[in-house]
Amino acid sequence: MKTPIATTNAPGAIGPYSQAIDTGSFVFISGQIPVNPATGEVPEGIKAQAAQSIANIKAILAEAGLSIDNVVKTTVFLADMALFGEMNEVYAQEFTAPFPARSAVAVRELPKQVLVEIEVIAMK
Repeated sequence: MKTPIATTNAPGAIGPYSQAIDTGSFVFISGQIPVNPATGEVPEGIKAQAAQSIANIKAILAEAGLSIDNVVKTTVFLADMALFGEMNEVYAQEFTAPFPARSAVAVRELPKQVLVEIEVIAMK
């Protein structure tokens, strides 16, 4: 079973992919860049961008009837690994113990020249 999840409270998919897919046991959320779904704007700075990406994730989780506490794995894509410390400050405020497993990597470039993109897997 593969059920798409979509909400207008997070940026819509801009290509041939779903905001999220519910498999019955897990919800896989596509990478969320820090676009404010109401305005289409990207906030300034890594802390504000990390917070917006997580807000978008929370909106999709809510649409699936889940919360941030259901997240078991995250992948954080950074425009520069020098941003890791500040991103991690925001991340630590949003997730609680036991923290999800996580990977964090620096990439050459992200859509819209944002500083961060975060994808998650949540367990139902």
